Order: sequence, then C-alpha cells, then structure tokens
Amino acid sequence: MKYGYYPGCSLERNAIAYHRSAMAVADALDIEFVEVDDWNCCGATEYISIDALPAYALVARNLALASQQKQNGNGNQLVAPCSACYLNLQKTNHYMADSPELAQQVNTALQAGGLNYDPGSVRVRHLLDILTQDVGYDAVAEKVTKPLYNLRIAPYYGCLIVRPGFDDTYHNPEYPTCLDELMRKLGATVVDYPVKTHCCGGHMTQISEPVALDLIRRLLKNAADYQADAIVTLCPMCQLNLDGYQEAVNKHFGTNYQIPILYFTQLMGLAFGIKPKKLGFGKEFVDARPALAKIEAEPPKKPKKRKRPPKEALPMPNLTEGM
Repeated sequence: MKYGYYPGCSLERNAIAYHRSAMAVADALDIEFVEVDDWNCCGATEYISIDALPAYALVARNLALASQQKQNGNGNQLVAPCSACYLNLQKTNHYMADSPELAQQVNTALQAGGLNYDPGSVRVRHLLDILTQDVGYDAVAEKVTKPLYNLRIAPYYGCLIVRPGFDDTYHNPEYPTCLDELMRKLGATVVDYPVKTHCCGGHMTQISEPVALDLIRRLLKNAADYQADAIVTLCPMCQLNLDGYQEAVNKHFGTNYQIPILYFTQLMGLAFGIKPKKLGFGKEFVDARPALAKIEAEPPKKPKKRKRPPKEALPMPNLTEGM
C-alpha cells in the first residue's frame, strides 16, 4: 500500500517519537509513505481565526502539491498523522469543494506560486484510519509477537479527528471505539475512558494556563480513576499537553499523577517486537518504563463465574390433606 504523507511541523520536532514509530510500523505492515515535497505548515489552530483566506491558501498549497506529486497508488490519498493537520487539510478540502467562490479565491492566491488545486482531488485521511480500515485489525494482530498483556490503556482520541461534518470515519463522534479495538488486538487491556473525546486545551496553555491545567487534570484524573497504566493518543498537541504539563497540574492541584502519554504507533511497534529506542521511547517527560514493566507473558485470567447454589427442592403439597 502506498500513500502520500504529510508529517506536519510537530513530527519533525517535539513529536519525533510519533514519526519514528509510524515509519517503523508502516515498514512492518508493508506500507509506503511518500512525503509531500516542499510541504509547509498547516497554520495550526490560530491562523484560521486571524485571516481565513490566507489560512485556507496556506493549507491548500499542501493539497495542490500532493495532487501534483501523484506518487501514490491509492487514488491520490494524503495521510496526516497529526490531528490538527488532518483537520485543517480536511476542512480546506471540504470548504473549497462546497464554495466555488472560496475555491476561486484560494486558487488565485496559489497561482502566484504556479499552483492550482481542484477541490476533492486529494482524499485526506488520518493515520489511525489507514491502520484500522485499510490494513485492518486482523492484519495488525498477525504482526503481534510480543502482546501487551496486563498493560491497562486509556485510549484518548482528542476532540479534533472525531468532529462530525466531513465524513463518518469514526462513526460515533462522542464515543469512538476504533483505537480501543486496535489496542485490544495488541493484547492490551482497554479501560473505560468516558472523556476520550474531550479537549486537552490545545494552545490554551499559552492563553489561560489555569483553564488549560483544569482541562488536562480532568483527563488525567479519569485515567487514574480507571487505573490506567498509560494514556494512548494520536495527536502531538494532546501528547504534549498531557505529558509536558503533567508536573504543572500536580503542582497546581496538589496531585501526584505519573501517567505516561504514548503514541498508539509506539505501542503497535512494541507489540510487533520492534526495539523501544527505534520507536522513540525515552523522549516522553513522564517515564514510560514503570508502565511497560507491567507487561506480562500471559494474558490476564478472567475471573471465574460464581456458581449459584442449587435451589432446595420444595416438598410436594399433600393435596388430599383436609379432605
């Protein structure tokens, strides 16, 4: 399988563990990612609120380059591991297709750089979608050589990729389950995680830190309440907030959370038998080693069902008595 690949800025810096583990997993699954040549930043979350047209043009440039490149064999599909990048690419694609006026304005801007984009000519997809839908759970399970038995995982999707309106990939926007199922195929124990699509605060840490810390605390507390050994995410911003600001949460609220925040591709690679260093382990702020040490060779035993005591036989009534 061959796809266009848009890494985005984060995967070259703070989320390098995500990029490395994604490439290692892709190699194990015979997936080829062709990076878009000369790609640029997607504008993250702020630019779109400052000036919409330049923001759409900035994102559309990547779509135009991907369309022009045409180096993949899957209907010109573009994969974005970062949830913010995925949403911006998806939104721009959708809005340009929905509004000929916007498409014309964006293409006028792109033409200055010799580019043009036909809305919808590139299909934008998140990495999680590729691994669960195109590769499939069974194919993933076949690659597992070191199951993650007894590792309790809280699957965190974040609020970006599950937003309704563009496609039905994740089915239930409030309680998706594809990441849950993927983790189970790796042998992990998936805990109930009711806040799995709640916001991590995004860039609120730079705007109102107390608000951001409270949003992060809720996610950490819920995972701790369900005795999760780790939170697994698929977004660099979510990973950064939950991992990098966990100490600040502890100081602010007097808590003592020590929950590692890992990328789902890191756990996939670990279950495939790939060395932790190649998967970027060790770059997290909250050390993952204590959690990973809980992985055992045997699956957890299911609790035995308690047998109901046999009912005592009731004496047959004497129907002739009193006659």
